[in-house]
Amino acid sequence: MKQRIPIIILLWLFTDLYFFNAIHTLTNNSNVFLAYWLADVLIAAGILFAVISLGVKHSPKLISWLMALMLLSFIPKLIGIPVLLLEDITRLFRSFPQRSAWVSQLTIVVAAIPFFGLLFGLTRGRHHYRVHRETLYFTDLPEAFDGFTLTQLSDIHAGSFTSEKGVNKGIDLANAQNSNLILFTGDLVNDKASEMDAWIPAFSKLTAPFGKYSVLGNHDYGDYIRWESPEHQQANLNQLKQVHSQIGFKLLLNEAVRIEKDGASITLIGVENWGKGGFHKYGDLLKATETVNDDQFKILMSHDPSHWEAKTLLHEKRIDLTLAGHTHGMQFGIELFGFKWSPIKYVYKQWAGLYHKKNRYLYVNRGFGFLGLKGRVGIWPEVAVITLRRK
Repeated sequence: MKQRIPIIILLWLFTDLYFFNAIHTLTNNSNVFLAYWLADVLIAAGILFAVISLGVKHSPKLISWLMALMLLSFIPKLIGIPVLLLEDITRLFRSFPQRSAWVSQLTIVVAAIPFFGLLFGLTRGRHHYRVHRETLYFTDLPEAFDGFTLTQLSDIHAGSFTSEKGVNKGIDLANAQNSNLILFTGDLVNDKASEMDAWIPAFSKLTAPFGKYSVLGNHDYGDYIRWESPEHQQANLNQLKQVHSQIGFKLLLNEAVRIEKDGASITLIGVENWGKGGFHKYGDLLKATETVNDDQFKILMSHDPSHWEAKTLLHEKRIDLTLAGHTHGMQFGIELFGFKWSPIKYVYKQWAGLYHKKNRYLYVNRGFGFLGLKGRVGIWPEVAVITLRRK
């Protein structure tokens, strides 16, 4: 993180300097100039102080707010400066290459659009829940389960919540789907089990006639903070497992259960977190499926989507549908008219929505909560509803 900060600030400074051309073309007011530069200098200084002097682990809330302010300053200008760049190209071929006032005005208008979009996302986006629906067809789905519905939630991150009204809005939306089964794919908390204390009554309200099941995510193990001892960390994990029970979820720890309906059944498998790179690999798919028949229709809950290509698709027993989360869609991106983009796509091949390979499906939930950035921009919090159909 510390190594990236100077690069980010240099890029931000270059964008500021270039965008300033539009401001300078439209006014010579020194107060406007002072406000323009002072705001960014204070934000940059705050970020440097928080990261270098306080440390990321000791000032996460301060850094998240400062980063939000930086995005408000940086992204709109970055989107606006191509207008100036096009004008600069034409100025090379003009006899009197004076910058046009109307082009500078257009630059500011273009920058204003993402500014207000960012402002909405950072202030209201964290509870701007959206339902995403998919209907999936399978040849091996038992007839009794034709039309069976799943509501998937992921990445609650209770330690980030501050609004009881906002959280209840999402819970009510999930219940309103009236799904047969509710599945939660990990990251109930940011670090500590105690973060859920205030939210147990709210999440206990989630209901489904065929039950509620869950798995652990990378944040649930408490690996990202310093504990007094390994025993304290283990005690925290044990407490978190009890919280799953308190809110009515059956936590699957590298194990499988059968969901029965009208004399038929499907198998639900849950593995502990398995992540690529430096993430701990607690998940054991072999152990979770050792008692599962190959001819059973199988749904896997695995927090990290990288597990799908790395292990699940290669597994000796066919897994029809995998449900994951983890990426949050980076809480920043664009989803419009079928177009979907976020910087997280350069880290995870499967980062939001439905993926299909070898006649098997992966669905990556965009997440219910938020972490780091105190909001969501373009990639809204999600309640996913999947309908299973028999071909």
